[in-house]
Amino acid sequence: MPLTFAFDVYGTLIDTAGITQSLNRLVGDQASLFSSRWRDKQLEYSFRRGLMRDYVDFSVCTRQALKYTSAQLELPISDAAAQTLLDEYRRLPAFPDVPTALEQLKSAGHRLYAFSNGLPDDLEALLDSAGIRHAFIDIISVHEIRTFKPDPAVYRHFLARSSATADNSCLVSSNPFDLLGGMAVSMRTAWIRRSSANHFDPWDRQPDLTLTSLTELQQAFNG
Repeated sequence: MPLTFAFDVYGTLIDTAGITQSLNRLVGDQASLFSSRWRDKQLEYSFRRGLMRDYVDFSVCTRQALKYTSAQLELPISDAAAQTLLDEYRRLPAFPDVPTALEQLKSAGHRLYAFSNGLPDDLEALLDSAGIRHAFIDIISVHEIRTFKPDPAVYRHFLARSSATADNSCLVSSNPFDLLGGMAVSMRTAWIRRSSANHFDPWDRQPDLTLTSLTELQQAFNG
């Protein structure tokens, strides 16, 4: 039976560590640490703003997190360099397993959507640059309802926009907080565990599937 797949974008389809090469030119051997801290703070800001009902779009969270990380690590980045990094955030690469996995699922008749905290225009540019925009029926962004994952309203919005039900949809994400949000509205879930260093939150709930690669999805749902 065909399913409706909700694919998280940042960290699931798109490798946010792809910014590290550019950071290398700015902060040298601190690039990996900087990239990780930046990503963590970006998500923290989205969580906090969601709880506070003080919405700004995800690009603002990204920019403010960059500024904070630069100050925290005492690694100054000029305004011009910061803008270059933010522009490059719209051109990050897809993980190597993504194109094949999406084509397999699409060929099998499943309905694929990109589902993200990002702005619609940013997501269009990002997925197009990564060469995978054509795989998706549409892009569904939290910007449409002005809150962030893992607010349950976001997942209900996805189901309404995609004309899907919780039992015939599957949220695919590398982010445990995202999957827990989907579980809150009874969506099926698949965790893409891209590193053995990643661990699922011990909340007495587990995803329906735990996979190490997106290419395992087709086999999991079609045998």
